[in-house]
Amino acid sequence: MKVGFVGLGIMGRPMCKNLLKAGYEVTAYDPFAKEALDDVVSCGAARGESNADVASKSDVVITMVPNSPHVREAIFGDKGIAEGAKAGLDIIDMSSIAPLQSKDIAAKCAEKGINMMDAPVSGGEPKAIDGTLSIMCGGPKAMFDKYSELLGVMGGSVVHCGDINGAGNTTKLANQVIVAVNIAACAEAFELATMAGVDPEKVFAAIRGGLAGSTVMDAKVPMMLDGNFKPGFRIDLHIKDLNNALDTGHGVGTPMILTSAVQEMLQWLHNNDCGSDDHSAILKYYEKISGTEMRKIK
Repeated sequence: MKVGFVGLGIMGRPMCKNLLKAGYEVTAYDPFAKEALDDVVSCGAARGESNADVASKSDVVITMVPNSPHVREAIFGDKGIAEGAKAGLDIIDMSSIAPLQSKDIAAKCAEKGINMMDAPVSGGEPKAIDGTLSIMCGGPKAMFDKYSELLGVMGGSVVHCGDINGAGNTTKLANQVIVAVNIAACAEAFELATMAGVDPEKVFAAIRGGLAGSTVMDAKVPMMLDGNFKPGFRIDLHIKDLNNALDTGHGVGTPMILTSAVQEMLQWLHNNDCGSDDHSAILKYYEKISGTEMRKIK
């Protein structure tokens, strides 16, 4: 099986490298990430000259780009995937985009004889590196079955969420709402402890094994304690996901009260030059209001 990979950012780069480690023949391309492209080529990938070139050399093309306009450009733009596609090409879009956009892009692909499945991921850079991402798939079950082994190289959990395009991205939006609200709750709770004069590191040790404990807490609170906001998942990308969640929620008539509140916090951080920080930097919002830093006691 010949695999194309378009998009070598924080997530795409290690995902592509895991495919290479598993022995897949990969042609990669990203015009905005030369160093990452050089890296995956040094690991055995063929260097694509354009998205069309990648498609012409592949049975399936994986796209991993920031948002729906980037997916559209990669597929339908100048020298795009559709231009180089052979009849029956499969596209697995692993970007996180709005479900309605997934449906529309898949429909336009079908008009050109291209099959598409959405398969967004969760787990951030560490799980992308380890190959243990959660992968949420939407689209025809036959296509999911065809590529479940391929996806399993990048994910520890690969689930078919529905036969309709966009089912994977709907699931991803639910995931992103839960993650965002969890991070905000952690920031609020540990800032409370700090302001009350209790060592936040001891609070973390005391509660992480109880009902309040979570994967989010274990991943993000240590970053807060260290003041380390190197991005595993950037605030600006989470804003994009929450905006998509709000649009989708309003479209189906679901109240999105907590999502709206956290989105406002993240937007404040973006407006204050923190958009490239990890989303755990939502702590900075609370620190600014309280005037007190929550940090590990040295």
